[in-house]
Amino acid sequence: MAHIIPIRGLRYNPAIVKDLSLVVTPPYDVIDTEAQTRYYERHPYNIIRLEYNRIYPGDDEHDNRYVRAAATFREWRARGVFVREEKPALYLYEQQVEFGGRTYTRHGFFGAIRLEPYSTGMVLPHEETLPHAKRDRFKLLRACRANFSPVFGLYAEKELETVQILSAAAGPEPAAEFRDELGQAHRLWPVTDPKAINRVLVILQKYPVFIADGHHRYETALAYKEACNRPGLQNCVMIVLVSLYDPGLLILPTHRLVKSPLDLDPATLPARLEAHFDVQPFAGGFREFLAALGRRPKHSFGLYSGAGRLHLLSLKPTVDLDRLMPTDRSPNWRQLDVTVLHQLVLGRLLGIGSDKWADEEFLKYTRKEEAALDRVDAGEFDCAFFLNPPGVEELVAVAGDGERMPQKSTYFYPKLSTGLVINPFD
Repeated sequence: MAHIIPIRGLRYNPAIVKDLSLVVTPPYDVIDTEAQTRYYERHPYNIIRLEYNRIYPGDDEHDNRYVRAAATFREWRARGVFVREEKPALYLYEQQVEFGGRTYTRHGFFGAIRLEPYSTGMVLPHEETLPHAKRDRFKLLRACRANFSPVFGLYAEKELETVQILSAAAGPEPAAEFRDELGQAHRLWPVTDPKAINRVLVILQKYPVFIADGHHRYETALAYKEACNRPGLQNCVMIVLVSLYDPGLLILPTHRLVKSPLDLDPATLPARLEAHFDVQPFAGGFREFLAALGRRPKHSFGLYSGAGRLHLLSLKPTVDLDRLMPTDRSPNWRQLDVTVLHQLVLGRLLGIGSDKWADEEFLKYTRKEEAALDRVDAGEFDCAFFLNPPGVEELVAVAGDGERMPQKSTYFYPKLSTGLVINPFD
């Protein structure tokens, strides 16, 4: 159903950049100010200068992070920092990580996807987005007219034939190979064989694409297409596609840091939660606490309310979710852990309704588990809630119903690397 297109991507010129680990970054939305500085200092051609340029106090409409990124992009292309693929390609992409004592190898491929409104059902979102991020990405796209980082998409091919076809056509030696700062391995093979590409494209016609990561990038690209209103590569966006059934696909949780707008004593929170949850204090260490949460049944959460207070929460079996959850939502949406937390706890108990989720004044999202405890103890937040990750089948069910999970419901791991392939619009 989705229309996938091979691209003539730009890649770093190996004669100029010999070690890709020095010039690539994770996606911009996981880069804080400290990491941004580190990437600036790592190499003069680091992709950070294009994807996430610095902001300076004197910035104005004529000199700002977007204008500087566009000028740098033009300069680097003129210097030969990037080389253009001679033929249209799909780029086989392998990532290997260690997690939880196991090795995971995930396979996907770079290409482009034709931009379609969500209403067509060809491309389906799975979670809500934050408006300020889309404004930022639109300005960058308009200035640079290129995709520096891909959308991450999923498709439901059980046989994994697409990756097998590309692997057979790719040859044994990757065109690019490196380990990033986290020790994760990345390998890339451009596949330009038209027969192999066409076989893959025929298979992909059977499937819609679910956006796993990069909703902001997709929606920004769609808005840019509508603003341009002319044929060309701006009618597509770069994407990495991974099968939902790839054995290396990992989904991790994103946790919540909460500052209630109500007059709340965090020490009383466990008792107030007992109306809907079985609440058990936990006396062990934090790693053991998270492991215990992982063994809990559906609709279970971890709570840290400061001063060393850890509690495990599980929804009581007598609670009638259909009565307490919004009636205009599907059963699949009402059964998600994250929506139970947002509706019953954040909304009903702590006064943080859906109108307050996006501005992040009362709610912050984090993957840094130990740091979340420190921020509560420092008084930045009243408490932290820890979640188990959603399953792939939950993502597909909600997206298939035409609905979205709340913001930051999923964290796909590992993150795609920014800078491996660039999709210019010229």
